[in-house]
Amino acid sequence: MNNVAPLTQESSAAQAGEAYLSTHELVKRFDHVFAVDQVSLEIKKGEIFALVGSSGCGKSTLLRLLAGFETPESGTVTLNGMDIAHLAPFERPINMMFQSYALFPHLNLWENIAFGLKREGMPKAQIAARVEEMLQLVQLTAYAKRKPHQISGGQQQRVALARSLAKKPKLLLLDEPLGALDKKLREQTQIELVNIIESIGVTCVMVTHDQEEAMSMATRIAVMSFGRILQVGTPKEIYETPNCRFVADFIGNVNLLEGILSLDAADHCQVTTPQGVISIGHGITGSLGMKVAVAIRPEKIKISRQKPLIDVNLFRGVVKEISYFGSYSTYLVATDQGHIFKMTEINATRLDNSDITWGDAVFFWWNDNVPVVLLQ
Repeated sequence: MNNVAPLTQESSAAQAGEAYLSTHELVKRFDHVFAVDQVSLEIKKGEIFALVGSSGCGKSTLLRLLAGFETPESGTVTLNGMDIAHLAPFERPINMMFQSYALFPHLNLWENIAFGLKREGMPKAQIAARVEEMLQLVQLTAYAKRKPHQISGGQQQRVALARSLAKKPKLLLLDEPLGALDKKLREQTQIELVNIIESIGVTCVMVTHDQEEAMSMATRIAVMSFGRILQVGTPKEIYETPNCRFVADFIGNVNLLEGILSLDAADHCQVTTPQGVISIGHGITGSLGMKVAVAIRPEKIKISRQKPLIDVNLFRGVVKEISYFGSYSTYLVATDQGHIFKMTEINATRLDNSDITWGDAVFFWWNDNVPVVLLQ
């Protein structure tokens, strides 16, 4: 007999907007190597929370700890006020959707969605009503009698999601949910997936290697490296204000310049680099002479063959590469000191009127509110 207290009622903490799912100093090692190292997270009810990081950083292990497929050496996992870290997977009100979807090939879509409900012993009338509800949710009612191989990859993904949601889990875990789809279909399905999850109101934790996928789908993102959480924030916070070199370099493209802090006032500072002095429009309360890095996003850099009427954060170089990506173009510009800067320009008109080409000497610059000073 299962003596675990049911998690059908929302706790007062969850109702008050506090953490619905939390981990505290969670630890898991394999062969004495930390896969998850003292991870503490707080996730609110209804959030779509993404775990991102390099391969082997521990994000999938953390997801398996939440699911119950791995047992932590220490730490807690709390869902709706109850520690579930040592409960078996079937005792947790959690469902997990894998990258492969794991649909039963011999069952049609209706039967695939109904499978878990039948195993739980739900009455037939309730199963039928629930399956029909899920088919309508993912807009696949007309395909109910088809086998998985008779529908597209995007439709299979929606069936797997419907099956995961059919048992009304308190927490939905997604492991690379769109990894099997091609780029265009993946982008289209991202929107569909978010709409479905938000319409149900289920709390969701997803693992993805695709940074753009995390940025477009998640309410908040946690960036992991070597089993640790480096930064948690909204997509905009992670992108615009990274807290260390790894996060700045991992999320999106970035130009990183090493230097020393040469001026630090209350409202501005300067970093001296081999490329020249970079002015930043805020102070950092650091110590003069300390080593720092400056991060500058490529799309925030302006480029021209003509010298602009400014002399702050203005540099010169030679165009080494130009790449056309349709909606934007990327320039790689080498300075006399040998540093390569990457910058992008939006192609706002159908006919590109840019007069910049390979081998051109150009000026490039940015506003003083663009750079981010990184201390780690």
